[in-house]
Amino acid sequence: MITQKYITFFEELEADNNKEWFDKNRKRYEDHVRTPFIELVESIIPGLLAIEPSILPDAKKSLFRINRDIRFSSDKTPYNVMMKAGLSPGGRKSELPGFYLGIGADNVHMGGGLYQLDKNALKKVRLLIAGNTDEFLSIIGGADFKKRFEKLKGEQNKRIDAEFQPVIEQTNYILNKQFYAMATLPTSQFINESNQAETLMGYYRAVQPLHSFLNKAFT
Repeated sequence: MITQKYITFFEELEADNNKEWFDKNRKRYEDHVRTPFIELVESIIPGLLAIEPSILPDAKKSLFRINRDIRFSSDKTPYNVMMKAGLSPGGRKSELPGFYLGIGADNVHMGGGLYQLDKNALKKVRLLIAGNTDEFLSIIGGADFKKRFEKLKGEQNKRIDAEFQPVIEQTNYILNKQFYAMATLPTSQFINESNQAETLMGYYRAVQPLHSFLNKAFT
């Protein structure tokens, strides 16, 4: 389970984000952060497989590194201030729809969808939406989806190919470059949940119909 010790670790890391502090507190990281996070991911995998059997069911391979890639960043702090995992058919960096979990000191982030699309994949998704607009809108307008996520997220293009222009009248989500849903809960609230895995699964079940729809673009 994620506990107050998890929160405290990241609060202190945010205040002292450097290798010396991290090395001194590495055992705390392993015992109170990494291990319980992996255990939480392992606890949701059976539920995810029940609704999406094609995901890669490996908690450790789903993890993103705690070390930041600072090569091209003006922010040179070496560590991320949350643990992150991505579960999809192709692994955490897949271009296929996947489930996401991120937990820091302040918030838990959970959701799913498509975040990384190349030009060809994006066109496939837009063609799918253009040809099945009513189905798409019924999914993101569904009661559970709206309750959990409010709306679909993603950056948008200012311009779009002429063939997709008519769809804008039905939904400007055709302009999206990403198609994902994300919700947040205060971590202070989450640590008091009696069944943390089931709390997360409520959100993952709500986003799964979006996955089923988006996967049609790649089959």
